[in-house]
Amino acid sequence: MQRLVILGGGESGVGTAILGKKHGYDVFVSDFGQIKDKYREVLKQYEIKWEDETHTENLILNADVVMKSPGIPEKAPIVKKLMEKGIPVISEIEFAVQFTKAKTIGITGSNGKTTTTMLTYHLLKEGGLNVGLGGNIGKSFAWQVAEENYDCYVLELSSFQLDGILTYRPDIAIITNISPDHLDRYDYNYDNYIASKFRITMNQTENDFLIYDADDAAISEWFKKIKQKPN
Repeated sequence: MQRLVILGGGESGVGTAILGKKHGYDVFVSDFGQIKDKYREVLKQYEIKWEDETHTENLILNADVVMKSPGIPEKAPIVKKLMEKGIPVISEIEFAVQFTKAKTIGITGSNGKTTTTMLTYHLLKEGGLNVGLGGNIGKSFAWQVAEENYDCYVLELSSFQLDGILTYRPDIAIITNISPDHLDRYDYNYDNYIASKFRITMNQTENDFLIYDADDAAISEWFKKIKQKPN
């Protein structure tokens, strides 16, 4: 039995815990802050082991895989120790997508991604599609994969969530725009932040689609830099 450790007992963490438990993982949730009562009750209901206001290293560093909530920086001491041991630290999106055959539309950008995500979801739902809404908005994507049966998902994806993907490949990727943001998480290097946004495209193939703002200076310059012609 593989051990899944989840750092962060919020929406994405609890959703991942439920999905992991459903698929036979030995699941443990650890939150350095306080887990909200509503999430504690869910963890108890599913008989998932958890702790809060601490990170017990011997219960974390024996993981086969770790899902890190997006609000926890890579510079956090426990995350550094996991990386030093070579334990994969991934996002909720990366963990959950392996358990669904649904198509996904991944939407990122510095501004407007929430509005774009909600509008896209609304249009698809009104068009009669069996569609879910998740990512950085609404109910946890992993939680929906565990309990729902949607044919497609519209996912709002922050740069922090994209930092934790390895194989995730959206069928349609959308980059609304890019401007300096969260640079404290990226060593105050704008290029690092731009590269994080473009991770949404890194596993796409010629059968997938990328929609972007061709008038956005940062996006245009990045394509020139990587010498990649978008389709």
